Amino acid sequence: MGRRIDKSGAPKYYPGVPTIVLETNIEAPPEICFDLMRDIRLHTETTVETNDRATAGVTGGKIGLGQTVTFEGTHFGMRQRLTVKVVEFARPRHFVDEMIEGRFKSFKHGHEFFERDGGTLMVDTLRWASPFGIVGRLVDKLVLERHLRHLVTTRNARLKQIAEQSYTRATPAQS
Repeated sequence: MGRRIDKSGAPKYYPGVPTIVLETNIEAPPEICFDLMRDIRLHTETTVETNDRATAGVTGGKIGLGQTVTFEGTHFGMRQRLTVKVVEFARPRHFVDEMIEGRFKSFKHGHEFFERDGGTLMVDTLRWASPFGIVGRLVDKLVLERHLRHLVTTRNARLKQIAEQSYTRATPAQS
């Protein structure tokens, strides 16, 4: 059963849908975190394990509502493509990108940014469906969930580092 934090902070559940919810605390304002998360160049720099690159749509700068990007990367030893479209956008609180072309039956990635203790709680919610029925659900549980969790956790750790470094540099030292 998948859990998601809604805007009120209460959990939402998506029964029967593979879901990953990851929370990352970042010592930088939501505006900085929000803009870094939608930066295409930064996406490719923080996914070096899979050698992701943007090949179509928005291939540089920040992606926004209604825009698409196609990423190519190596997953499970195969070069794969995923095209997503930003279907929800409310700066600096949340945006959602959804697969419009790729190997999943469906894939949706929500990015939420909550101001917390002078910083940001960033919440990633990934929901997907694999093709191939029961075999796909087995692959979800045995392989894909761990792979996606690792990719997003690794990327978020790097984004946290970049956000905190850039915010520290932009903020004058207090005496």
